Amino acid sequence: MKELIKKVYLLQLTYNGITDEIYHFLSDGEKKLLIETNGKFYLKEAERRKIKVVLTGGVFDVLHIGHIITLIEAKKHGDVLVVAIAKDEHIKKKGREPIHPQEYRKIMVETLKPVDISVAGLDNPKKLIELVGPDVIVYGYDQKEFLKPEGIKIVKLSKKIDDSKFKTGRILEELGV
Repeated sequence: MKELIKKVYLLQLTYNGITDEIYHFLSDGEKKLLIETNGKFYLKEAERRKIKVVLTGGVFDVLHIGHIITLIEAKKHGDVLVVAIAKDEHIKKKGREPIHPQEYRKIMVETLKPVDISVAGLDNPKKLIELVGPDVIVYGYDQKEFLKPEGIKIVKLSKKIDDSKFKTGRILEELGV
């Protein structure tokens, strides 16, 4: 049953609600999990609570072992791992141009084994929380806990590797980028 709920949740997140067109292709079992709101279908709250959704995020412009370890550890905290990919403007605020645009980074991260779905980061993190509806937010070992919504468990990962060799800035420096 959990796998069915996960499948429907991922559809809901992908399309920001399940449209009529998609709804008609769902099985009767999947349809029973849903409720219609404002012309789209969403998991009933009781069904949604049967899975634990984990949200983490980052830039992921130059994938390295620190990212992989963070995603593996984050996945351990729930049934579904949603990864928010920072906007290109966020990277520019850090003083550099992105190597890969957000859409490419989103695709790269989504293909990683621990990740169930990646979503484009938003200007307003509260809107992202509303969209994803996480039960847990996981911050990587080098991230600040900038968002702590009430009722959502916050996990701060501890350092697992010597990050001096694997930080994105260091990799770019060594590559001469």
